Amino acid sequence: MKRYNITVNGNAYDVTVEELDASAEAPAAAPAPKAAKKPAAKAAPAGAQGGVKVEAPMPGNVVDIKVKVGDKVSNGDDIAIVEAMKMENAIPAPCDGVIASVNVSKGDSVNTGTVIATINA
Repeated sequence: MKRYNITVNGNAYDVTVEELDASAEAPAAAPAPKAAKKPAAKAAPAGAQGGVKVEAPMPGNVVDIKVKVGDKVSNGDDIAIVEAMKMENAIPAPCDGVIASVNVSKGDSVNTGTVIATINA
């Protein structure tokens, strides 16, 4: 089994996928997946600048940065836009606070988990 975090229209889903043998028969009807709650924002390590990390949910290219250090943000405000598979994905703030750092620039490539910015909540 493999676990994936998938974001669709700003809603994060934690899904588990079971790998089957080519000879295995598929079940007649698979149960509908349950939507997982959005994962809580992860705290930055002790001594890091900012308290809450805003991470890239998927690999892609940063096409826009919507904030700068010192900006006040509310939960859900756009922090950056990441293009992945020719689709632009808004990266929202996970909490209210003040932007402590912006760790990427327009044009940068990011991987899943790359810290885009940190927020002092």
